[in-house]
Amino acid sequence: MSSACRASGITDGTIGLRARVPLHRVESAGGPGARVDPRARYSRHVSSPTAPAALSLAQVRRVYPGGRVALADVTLRIAAGEFVSLLGPSGCGKSTVLRLLSGLDLPTSGTISRDLPDGAVPGYVFQDAALMPWASVRRNVELPLMLRGANAQQMRGPVDAALRAVGLADSADAVPRELSGGMKMRASMARALVMSPRVWLLDEPFGALDEITRFALNQTLLSLCKPLDGGKPATAVFVTHSVYEAVFLSERVVVMGRPGRIVDEVAVDAPYPRDAAFRATPKFAALCAQVSDALQRASVAEAGA
Repeated sequence: MSSACRASGITDGTIGLRARVPLHRVESAGGPGARVDPRARYSRHVSSPTAPAALSLAQVRRVYPGGRVALADVTLRIAAGEFVSLLGPSGCGKSTVLRLLSGLDLPTSGTISRDLPDGAVPGYVFQDAALMPWASVRRNVELPLMLRGANAQQMRGPVDAALRAVGLADSADAVPRELSGGMKMRASMARALVMSPRVWLLDEPFGALDEITRFALNQTLLSLCKPLDGGKPATAVFVTHSVYEAVFLSERVVVMGRPGRIVDEVAVDAPYPRDAAFRATPKFAALCAQVSDALQRASVAEAGA
């Protein structure tokens, strides 16, 4: 759990959430000898640090009815406490990876594993804040706890702590129409944070925001995932179309291409904490150029597939 939650009273045991998520395996309908889409040859295994894996996909395919290949034999290992960004063009399977890791979708074949404490669920932040328009910020943040059967007394401490952590303590009684885009996304982050997630799944949450607000929320996200007080870092998988955002946030940028394959990765060997000064360094510029080059190669590979 993040240091912000621990210091403010959010605990994994607040409403008794403990459950280990088992491995999920689906075999190809065609069996071992089934024909594989030849374009899957561009998929490659993505290496990661030696820490235990929090999330992994092994030879995962997702084919939708009608035959569209969303993922083509993707293998990806994400270490516990690692911040990984998925970067690539629209339609390359980034959001599909998140849905599979969250359990909102199932693969056509392959193996998915999530190493989570008993009862824990990933904190999922969507592209749209998806707030209930008639309800206050507080009521929106309470929603996951309410669905778990928590009462008002059980919810008060965790919700207050989450609102403080994202800078919305003074806006708890506001309704969504009274909030800016950035404040709405902060409320969405608080709604995920209230469940004390050890894993964050974020599907381009800041894409519609102006650059100043996006930078501020990047910093807020890092404060939750990479605490400065020595607290245990959370695992994060972040979908974005922004090279600059991916480099700023991540320890590793995974570049994807169509149809649904991993084509490259770039290690971001810059220490945390990171702030605005990092964006002005030659290292940041060089890493952005390296990631941009990987995106260009992905485009060339796609054209030749």
